Amino acid sequence: MCGITGFVSIEEALYKYRSVLENMTDSLNKRGPDDRGLVIYKNAALGHRRLIVVDPKGGRQPMIKKKDKIAYTIIYNGELYNTEDVRAILLKKGYTFNSYSDTEVLLTAYIEWKEDCLKYINGIFAFAVWEEGNHTLFLARDPLGVKPLFYSIAGNTIIFGSEIKALLKHPLVKSEIGEEGLLEIFALGPARSPGVGIFNGIKEIPPANYLIFNREGIKLKEYWKLTAEHHQESFEETAENVRSLLTDAVERQLIGDVNLCTFLSGGLDSSAISSIASSYFKRNNKGILNTFSIDYEGNDKYFEKNIFEPSSDSKYAGIMVDYIKSSHENVVENNYKLMEALKDAVIANDLPGMADVDSSLYLFCREVKKKATIALSGECADEIFGGYPWFRYKNIESLNTFPWANSSSIRKSILNGSLKKLKVDEYIREKYEDTLREVPKLQGESFEESRMREMFYLNVKWFMITLLNRKDRMSMRNSLEVRVPFADYRIVEYAFNIPNKMKFYKGREKGLLREALKGLLPEEILMRKKSPYPKTHNPEYTRAVQDEMKVIINNNNSPINDLIDKNQVLRIIGDPEHALQKPWYGQLMTGPQVLAYLIQINTWLINYKIKIK
Repeated sequence: MCGITGFVSIEEALYKYRSVLENMTDSLNKRGPDDRGLVIYKNAALGHRRLIVVDPKGGRQPMIKKKDKIAYTIIYNGELYNTEDVRAILLKKGYTFNSYSDTEVLLTAYIEWKEDCLKYINGIFAFAVWEEGNHTLFLARDPLGVKPLFYSIAGNTIIFGSEIKALLKHPLVKSEIGEEGLLEIFALGPARSPGVGIFNGIKEIPPANYLIFNREGIKLKEYWKLTAEHHQESFEETAENVRSLLTDAVERQLIGDVNLCTFLSGGLDSSAISSIASSYFKRNNKGILNTFSIDYEGNDKYFEKNIFEPSSDSKYAGIMVDYIKSSHENVVENNYKLMEALKDAVIANDLPGMADVDSSLYLFCREVKKKATIALSGECADEIFGGYPWFRYKNIESLNTFPWANSSSIRKSILNGSLKKLKVDEYIREKYEDTLREVPKLQGESFEESRMREMFYLNVKWFMITLLNRKDRMSMRNSLEVRVPFADYRIVEYAFNIPNKMKFYKGREKGLLREALKGLLPEEILMRKKSPYPKTHNPEYTRAVQDEMKVIINNNNSPINDLIDKNQVLRIIGDPEHALQKPWYGQLMTGPQVLAYLIQINTWLINYKIKIK
């Protein structure tokens, strides 16, 4: 994995802006600590930071190939999982290769097919190709948005990068937010609307989109989308297809010239990935698989099960370690460091995020990086196979908002007088209804099937991308590449059209997936109720965020004080476990996490010198 950045100006010569390109590129050094590459043409400046995982010598970037007197230059962040399949096609067309890297295959695919190269590749990616001679910039992002790509247009110049911090190093991009940014932070956060970059003038290329920038202007186009199709297979065939697709996705993602591991919580999804990976390692004489899990000091004492968290992970992770015979390490995090790392998580994300759910992952990845450079993780199964509690809510048919963030009253209550005018409810409703209008449906399908199709679509387009953003930023800030097999577009396409009665086989969340994984996992894991990414239950953490938020509120120079209702926030500080009747976001962001989110907002306003316009 890597970091990419650059800028293109159709009118202005850019040679004099080398220092700007250097600063933009070096802001991404954590994404790519192993190498740096720069190239400046008259109208294009491209920078690359590299994390070496495949072909150390042959994969250097920017990479240039020529055809018909046109020089094509690529900078690329990601990994192709069908490199050899695409290479074989291109070899038959007469192309030659100087390396075994996927970078050269991707560049050659673009030279042959231009934007249609996206029809041939399977992977996680964000890349840019500059056509010197044609004065054309091509930017593309993978179908599910595993890899990020932001951009800003200023006159005849486009500035782009893997992270917002790179764009902010360019003099044409300002650290400012307006009403839209405030609404994103307080009405939707930590989610973001597709394509929105929060900062004024910054946008994000949505998943499954490409952008072309040249003298003719800008073209942003969606190249892949979910479609509604009749599902023809029997339940047994469907379960077998799911198993086959997942196995293929995992095994394709075990490529690399560096140490590889899996995250193993003892939940269904990470256990399935670890089991498939371990079997692959044994068959191919790759040694023992390394696995990692996370816990918190005091959780063995303070954990209390609830509807969202029915069981802790440690017991089940142990069962899986015994089952697959992995070399396992349980990372135990300190609660005070968890609070202190809230700032690190903001810097990694360039935005306030999922509070300690982010900072814990940041600390976890920091420890994993000491032993590995690639990890496989279980995100995205819940969104496509129905793992979350809200898929089974009794009022799901009448719910008229995002089910994981039915908290607008709480969000409005913490805003101060000057921000009460923000149309929080209207903004949420607009984003929700806009998404529903996109949902593909089958003619004549029942209301129940149609409504559940909407639910799966909402989860893929919103909740999934929030978790993928989190995973990318927290891992890459620690120079760790995390791959997510369940985000293979083939699995998502297939699962989208599986009928509900199959997905929820025997009335269970992810019932079909459980059936598909029989024989790969022990019975205790197959039958375990869904439990989310673990969070701390230690009151030490609650006290830490309470104390920190008190300091912020009592400091007249704290910028967040201009935005919040201090009395309401003090009420949350006084009783964070009970002051809020609903989670702020998802299952994990309750009272302590809301305080942590506000701490992150204040940190963000200070460190990024945000001006509110």
